[in-house]
Amino acid sequence: MITARMKRTISSLMVVLLCGMGATYVRGAQPEGNPRDVLVYKDGDRVQGRLVERVDNTLVFHSDRFGELRVAADQAVVIKAETPVATAPVAPGTPAAQAAQVEKKAAERAEAERISGWERFSPAVLTAKLRNYFGPWHGRLALSTEVVSDTADRSTFSAEVQLKRKWQADEVQLNGRYDYSDTNTLTTTDTVKGDALWRHDFTKNSFAQYRPTVEWNRANLKAGVPADYVLLHQEIGAGVGLTATPTRKVRVGLSENLFDVWITAPPESHNARTSEAAFLETELKLPWGLLLTDRSVYYYSFSSRNDGWENHIELTKKFSETLSTAIRHEIRRGSPDGTAQDYTRLKLLLGLDF
Repeated sequence: MITARMKRTISSLMVVLLCGMGATYVRGAQPEGNPRDVLVYKDGDRVQGRLVERVDNTLVFHSDRFGELRVAADQAVVIKAETPVATAPVAPGTPAAQAAQVEKKAAERAEAERISGWERFSPAVLTAKLRNYFGPWHGRLALSTEVVSDTADRSTFSAEVQLKRKWQADEVQLNGRYDYSDTNTLTTTDTVKGDALWRHDFTKNSFAQYRPTVEWNRANLKAGVPADYVLLHQEIGAGVGLTATPTRKVRVGLSENLFDVWITAPPESHNARTSEAAFLETELKLPWGLLLTDRSVYYYSFSSRNDGWENHIELTKKFSETLSTAIRHEIRRGSPDGTAQDYTRLKLLLGLDF
C-alpha cells in the first residue's frame, strides 16, 4: 500500500517534472534573434547573412561581415534560415524597445569581436571579394618569392594577375606581371610586362587572334652597358583547331609580328621590325585537377634572315575552388626585335582563383 508520505513524494516529483517541461517548452517557443541564411561554398567555407536575390546564374548575398557578395550559382549554395515565430511588436520609445535595441547592438559587437584575422583574409572571403569586384571576369592573383644566402645574398619576387572572359565566339585575356631580383643589393631584374589576347572563332576549327605585349625592362645590360628598353610586340594571326574537346585543345597557326623597341638608357633610340611566325598552342585537362598549357612560337624574318623562338609551358594544380599552385617554365632565344633580353625562367606560383 502507498503511504501518505510516498504520495507526497510522488506529487512533489510530478510538480518538478511539469515545471521543467514547461520551462523547456517556453525556451523552445522563443524565437532566435536575427535568423540568418548561410552561404556555403563548394570547398566548405561558410558566410552568414541574407540572400537578396538570384540574377541569372549569380547569387546576390548580403553578408553580415563582408557586405554584398556576388557568387556564381555553381560555386555555392544557400541554406535558408528558419522562419521565426511571430511575436507581439514592441512600441518604439518604450523602455522595453530601448533595452532590446541595446541588447541587439551588444550582440552585434560581440559577433564582430569574434571575427579573427584569418576569417577576414581567408581564401574564400578574398575570392568572394574579387568575384564581386570583377563581376563576370574570372582570373587568378599569384605570388612567388625566394630569398637565398650562400656565396651571395639573392632575393626574387614576382606578382601577377590574370583576367579572362569568354563569349560564344570570342575570348579575351588580360595579364600583368612584375618580376624583381637582386644580388648583393645590385638589381639584376626589374621588369614590368603586360599582354592581352583577343581570339574570335569563325567556325569550330578556324580562328583569328590578336596578341599585344608591352615589356619594360629597367635592368637590361648589353655588352656590360645599361640598355633599358620598352618593347611593344603585336601579333596578328590565324589558325585552325586540330582538336577541340572539353579536355583537349590543340591549335596551330601563322602570324605576322610587329616589333617596336625604344631604348630608354642613353643614348636613346627606336627601331621597328617585322617577322613572320608559326605557333602551336595546347591545353590539356589531366586527372587529379591538373591543367597543362603550352605555347611555342618560332619566328623567322624574311627581310633580315634572323630567327628566334619562345616557349611557355605551365602545369597548374587546383586544391580547391579558390586555391591553386602552378609551376611554369619560360624560355626566349634570339628575339627578332634584336634588343629584348634572352632568358630562361622556372617559377613556382601560389594563386588565388576567382
